[in-house]
Amino acid sequence: MASLPKTLAAAPIKVAAKVGRGLRDPLKPVREVREIWNADSETPDEFQEMTLGEHLEELRQRLVKMCYAFVPGFIVGFLLSSRMLGYIADQAQVEQYQTLGPTDAFVTFMKMAVYIGLSIAFPIIFYQMFAFIAPGMTKREKRYVLRSLPFVTFLFFSGVAFAFFVAAPRAFNFLSGFQAELFKWELVADEVIAFYLQLMLGMGLAFEIPALMFMLARLGIVNAKKQRDFWRIAMVLILVAAAIITPTPDPFNMAVVALPILLLYIFGLFLAKRADAMRAKGKAEAAAAG
Repeated sequence: MASLPKTLAAAPIKVAAKVGRGLRDPLKPVREVREIWNADSETPDEFQEMTLGEHLEELRQRLVKMCYAFVPGFIVGFLLSSRMLGYIADQAQVEQYQTLGPTDAFVTFMKMAVYIGLSIAFPIIFYQMFAFIAPGMTKREKRYVLRSLPFVTFLFFSGVAFAFFVAAPRAFNFLSGFQAELFKWELVADEVIAFYLQLMLGMGLAFEIPALMFMLARLGIVNAKKQRDFWRIAMVLILVAAAIITPTPDPFNMAVVALPILLLYIFGLFLAKRADAMRAKGKAEAAAAG
């Protein structure tokens, strides 16, 4: 117990040292990705056997690195939390949030800082997750993940941006004016943040539809023709998804959410057709080589 204060005092120094070592070689992840990208597919894959203890130690190291990446992101989030809460309050058309408990303001402020920090550290967190599972993947699988990653990331953040800048303000315009003579428009900050997270996460996942359709066709699970034949079922699923994602029951806001998902489904059909052509070409080349 006597050494506990010394341990706590040394913790910030250890964190700073770890961050400093990472800053001395910031391009190490880039070099590792480039090596995977340029790896010769003709050479056989080599898989290194690891014991359970070695796997757990590797997992521990990866989690520690994620925490080190989160620390500077949280600091930035702490500095931006007040501005972000103010921006959301403007979109929600409230001057101040309500607080129902003595710690609500502080907890909400820290939650926003954590969410911003996680968003900033997400690329490093994802890289650490990929680096942990990469030793068990073939060279082809690694390249497939890396090549699809930019497209998948772009679709997800496009959905998040659409929810934040388009869907949420329109939803608040409807909700704030609904039966205004009977209901007073006052919001609790924690519920507003949960509202945004549900909407942004739902739209971010919904925007992944083209990538999912392309992957299914590329792997030969469901080709483009079958995906096109399921259009009636797809329409029903899109409406159900819009009803779940949309926080308001009115048809206008549901249409605001459903329309881009429908366009993404049509775009996904085009990508699936392209994937079928790529798959057929690969089979023809393999047959010619054999």
